[in-house]
Amino acid sequence: MDIPVHPSNVFLIGPMGAGKTTVGSMLAKAMGREFLDSDAVLQERTGVTVSEIFEHEGEQGFRRREREVIAELVERKNIVLATGGGAVLDADNRRLLASRGTVIYLRVPLEAQLQHLRADRTRPLLQSGDPEEVLKRLSLERDPLYRELCDYQVNMDGLTARAACENIVEWLDQTPGLS
Repeated sequence: MDIPVHPSNVFLIGPMGAGKTTVGSMLAKAMGREFLDSDAVLQERTGVTVSEIFEHEGEQGFRRREREVIAELVERKNIVLATGGGAVLDADNRRLLASRGTVIYLRVPLEAQLQHLRADRTRPLLQSGDPEEVLKRLSLERDPLYRELCDYQVNMDGLTARAACENIVEWLDQTPGLS
């Protein structure tokens, strides 16, 4: 069964600290679309934080819940969706994102990621071990998936969220059938 493409949807992927939520919110406003963040929707529905879900259900429980939320959200039209950094680990998520909209990968260098996340205590995967080593390991695992899945990449190195948003809007406007 072919899944219909909703080119009006834009899905942001990339590692934690890349700016998906900030850029996504600006992008949705610029495009006149609804903005959703899969982690925020999950937290709202469960009444607990991502960290608490990890603590009580482990990463596997969180990923199952994340998959259910993403499967529902990609059915909407005219949305900009910021996904969690690990959403690409699930093959169903990758298939749904690729088939239901345009996927934008926000790339960020490790140094910028570390600076952005240095005081953040809400990221469960960074709460044990050396954050730099954890982020390196996650990048090695996830970057190939981000690259394979995306329709377009934005290098966030030295780029403001506003500039990234403008870059994406320009690309969408120049790409037939996407804007």
